[in-house]
Amino acid sequence: MTATLPEAPELSYARTVDRGLVHRDSVGEVFLTDLKPVDDTGYLAGAQLPRSHAYYGDHLLRPGMYDPVLLLEACRQSALAGAHAFYGVPTGHKFILTHLRIHLSRPERIVVGAAPCAMTLRVTVSGHRRREGLTTGLDYDIDIDVRGTVIGRASVGLRFKSPEDYLALRLRNRDGKALPSSDAYPHTGRGGSVEPYRVGRKNSDNVVIDHATREGATAEALLRVPGDHPSMFDHPQDHLPGMVLAEAARQLALFGALEVHGMSPSRTFPTDLSVVFSRFGELEHATELTAEVGEVLRSDRDAAGAYYTQGGVVELGEDDGEGNRAGVDQLRVRVDARQDGESICLFGLSFSRLGDLG
Repeated sequence: MTATLPEAPELSYARTVDRGLVHRDSVGEVFLTDLKPVDDTGYLAGAQLPRSHAYYGDHLLRPGMYDPVLLLEACRQSALAGAHAFYGVPTGHKFILTHLRIHLSRPERIVVGAAPCAMTLRVTVSGHRRREGLTTGLDYDIDIDVRGTVIGRASVGLRFKSPEDYLALRLRNRDGKALPSSDAYPHTGRGGSVEPYRVGRKNSDNVVIDHATREGATAEALLRVPGDHPSMFDHPQDHLPGMVLAEAARQLALFGALEVHGMSPSRTFPTDLSVVFSRFGELEHATELTAEVGEVLRSDRDAAGAYYTQGGVVELGEDDGEGNRAGVDQLRVRVDARQDGESICLFGLSFSRLGDLG
């Protein structure tokens, strides 16, 4: 039941694309390497994942695996670059995330190995919004291929505005109050109340939740705004980036999995993350995160070795010749991020407690 992509133009992994296409200041934060048009409904993108990275590589998972949030970032970059390269969106326009999702069906295929991971992303445009002949929004479905095998699927929703229209929107949302800058929010309180290992991290600089507590099956925390973080805030922002909120949701969900069910972050792997954004997250407002932790469920495996999980099918490679295959426990966590009593985004995450993937 392993999927493969059809034959397509050969992609290059020799260098990254122009950092302006993916709205990054640092070339070290660009993972996209190539773009190739396919037809009227989509294109191919190449991406190379670094084996070592101060942020995306800072995890306790054993064996070491590429971060699903890194894969999602590569997909987000492919969506942005394609909008500029193939759909006429000016590089100076602002983008607004409406939704993100990633589901990984073959996590054993993204164990960090001896060579960087080269991915082929087949990007299909499922929704194209236009106004007066100009692209104002794109929705994407993205198949993620590693060495000829589709290992997962992502979805990205983007809306585009000129700098003038974006400023007018933001000021209207803020009742005319001037826009802030993340430059004014250094990552204070490093080494705070949440130990890195509780959220699957080694380095406290990468912890973005604080004052985490748990009561019953509910975990709560506050977001720490890491305004000087070189990856999460590659360039100054006037709001909370969606990928920062995604990281905070993942960390609180891992904290809840550990506190409620004793699931070690070193063996707990996110196979599914989805979010819908309903409002801008403001930098100067406290962001309260609440995680509702579900029950641990044992996944059923069919004769072909596929586990049918809450987020989708998860396959775990070949057995050991004696019919043994890595076991999988599944956990679903719902995370709500709120400011001033109103939800700004809602996450659903599925975690797999994996056996030996080696």
